[in-house]
Amino acid sequence: MIANKTKYGLKALGYLAARYGEGPVLISQIASAKKIPVKFLESILLLLKTCDVLDSKKGKGGGYFLARHPKKISLAAVMRILEGPIALLPCVSLNFYEKCADCNEQKCALNKVMVITRDATLKVLEKKTVNDLIED
Repeated sequence: MIANKTKYGLKALGYLAARYGEGPVLISQIASAKKIPVKFLESILLLLKTCDVLDSKKGKGGGYFLARHPKKISLAAVMRILEGPIALLPCVSLNFYEKCADCNEQKCALNKVMVITRDATLKVLEKKTVNDLIED
């Protein structure tokens, strides 16, 4: 299950993707449209900005906007920023690998199943982009 931080971040990115090229969008506008607490959304958008997913403009006419075309931002990249590892166990993570102290990865059946799970999840998340989050 993903955290609210990730869910809200993905909803906000979908909202911004639908307005791509129209200029900056106010946090309050996103929060109201997507029913996200403003303070929580501020911290999420700031994190996405520091990771170069978003950019912002200050002052009159300011707000947040996507730093790249929504078709060029994979959901896997966003998930890693907001949620951390995509893998369900640290011993199968590609980017956040940690050896499990209680098993031998070569013989561990759970490890083998979780590698398959990770690969299937990544196959979807790497092909899907922020553009896929635009609502009809």
